[in-house]
Amino acid sequence: MTKARTNSGNINHLFHPTAHYTSPDDVLNDQKLSAPEKRIILSSWASDMFAVESCPALREIPGMGHPIRLADILATLRRLDGEDDDPPRPGGAAMRRRRPSAACLAGSP
Repeated sequence: MTKARTNSGNINHLFHPTAHYTSPDDVLNDQKLSAPEKRIILSSWASDMFAVESCPALREIPGMGHPIRLADILATLRRLDGEDDDPPRPGGAAMRRRRPSAACLAGSP
């Protein structure tokens, strides 16, 4: 039986980047990483897998000595995509719901 050859040793640093990075900005500013590699690291950090149970707005990355705010990770991902640093505004266009009585009156002559 032959073993499948893998090159996981070459990408291991992408899945365990805490040995090299201490903040989202460190990832963004690393000139040795391509944009897709930076996106992989930052997206993995933003994952619910690393959410702090008592405070889901924080991410606790194994091996990193401090939690990271999810908002900071998402802001860095937006900067990577060339978007501004301001978070998107919540909600969409307001919708006006009709009152049930108004709907009944609209159908009468």
